[in-house]
Amino acid sequence: MKIRQALLSLSNKNGALKFASGLVAQGVRLLSTGGTAQMLRDAGLPVTEVSDYTGFPEMLDGRVKTLHPKVHAGILARRDLPGHLDTLAQHDIPTIDLVCVNLYPFRETVARADVTLDEAIENIDIGGPAMLRSAAKNHAGVAVLTDPEDYPAVLAEMAENAGELSLGTRFALAKKAFVHTARYDAAIANWLTALDGANQPQAFPDQLQLAFDRVETLRYGENPHQQAAFYRDPTPLAGAIANYRQLQGKELSYNNIADADAAWECVKTFTAPACVIIKHANPCGVAVDAHLVAAYEKAFQTDSTSAFGGIIAFNGTVDGEVVAAMNARKHFVEVLLAPSFTDAAREMLAGKQNLRVLELPLARIYHAYEMKRVGGGLLLQTPDRFNVQAADLRVVSKLAPSAEQIDDLLFAYRVAKFVKSNAIVFCGRGMTLGVGAGQMSRVDSTRIAVSKAQQAGLALAGSCVASDAFFPFRDGIDVLAAAGATSVIQPGGSLRDEEVISAADEHGLAMVFTGARHFRH
Repeated sequence: MKIRQALLSLSNKNGALKFASGLVAQGVRLLSTGGTAQMLRDAGLPVTEVSDYTGFPEMLDGRVKTLHPKVHAGILARRDLPGHLDTLAQHDIPTIDLVCVNLYPFRETVARADVTLDEAIENIDIGGPAMLRSAAKNHAGVAVLTDPEDYPAVLAEMAENAGELSLGTRFALAKKAFVHTARYDAAIANWLTALDGANQPQAFPDQLQLAFDRVETLRYGENPHQQAAFYRDPTPLAGAIANYRQLQGKELSYNNIADADAAWECVKTFTAPACVIIKHANPCGVAVDAHLVAAYEKAFQTDSTSAFGGIIAFNGTVDGEVVAAMNARKHFVEVLLAPSFTDAAREMLAGKQNLRVLELPLARIYHAYEMKRVGGGLLLQTPDRFNVQAADLRVVSKLAPSAEQIDDLLFAYRVAKFVKSNAIVFCGRGMTLGVGAGQMSRVDSTRIAVSKAQQAGLALAGSCVASDAFFPFRDGIDVLAAAGATSVIQPGGSLRDEEVISAADEHGLAMVFTGARHFRH
């Protein structure tokens, strides 16, 4: 299929002049609209404006430019049907063999906080999607381009094949065009259906359209009998696990990616050098220190048994000293994540061929939504961005915590935010001492956390305790006090708050309320 005539209508003009020049050099006639045509003329390229081509001017303030039979017939006519070609000849309509269109910047427009409904509406493209869909539908005879990244490859293939593009290339470009228009319409639908009766934007649209790109098909899902794939948001989010760069190791599994996400989201909430060790989506060891290697040593001590086969995340550069400490512990790790690795660390890790090493930027940015599939539906929520600060604490016990205790309490509460509910976390001196996760009763989580600390040989005398939600009864307070804890942080809000506070006073505990729960299911 030789390209003889191309139509260009571009809002994104990156690479447009070079592409248009390449087409002209290969003998292609150019059609274009408004601003694009002016740009091509200014560059000295021969171009025919669509209004001159159709005999109708652009009208209605540019709302109607390309919606004309001479345009769409030239695109949609099947080259293999004599009747179609006879109709074109009867009406003196040449074929349009390549359509290159960028759509009005709707998403960029509505991203502005001060955007008005009228502005949004005027940035809804009509003619552009129509041309793209026409060209994509008729890809057997037409090439369609939506992405400037494709310009060089198209020009190169044309140059190698006397101005022709293969059916395989045209089909690939058509699929890309249909995705492009679908996502464009989805963005419009999501934004418009999120407006309330006064046309003010709300958090959630009435009808939600989702779009993700498949990165890879995984070997299996959570279990070998389940199929799985990994999809990435088409709009890259700095600092998200989906933007990892794998430096070495085997392919990531379904569980690897899920656990790595849990580790990364936890470690990037800390500003001090931090280490997080995750096992089955729960932190089994978290610590902060002045140096990453010390943070690792402390995190590993929390639960060295569970740390075996876990995921480790650091929020700073991993150097040879950190890797040497891991080697000294003979610590088997599935995935290691960090913003960067020194050359010495890379060299030391290279011998661990199965270890998956991921590098990704450290950015404390969140997606707009968190999603969870349920039978026949989807749960949607905004991310848990809230991190309790000292100013948020309300002392409810007779004894107030010391400044050192407040630091540990805030650290413990930050960790509890990433532990599956019911969550109880014992901490001290910037490290976790015992973690109780995912139990049906809070007192059982408390007992498990105590047991974990005892098994690790970690003393709980003088420790602090964080609970992700309120204590429904005093029994959890009795258990943690007996273990040696001296301060507690919890959201409060139980019908038995007074009973729980009284228990804290009986045991001589300092207790603070945050007013913010951190359930994690």
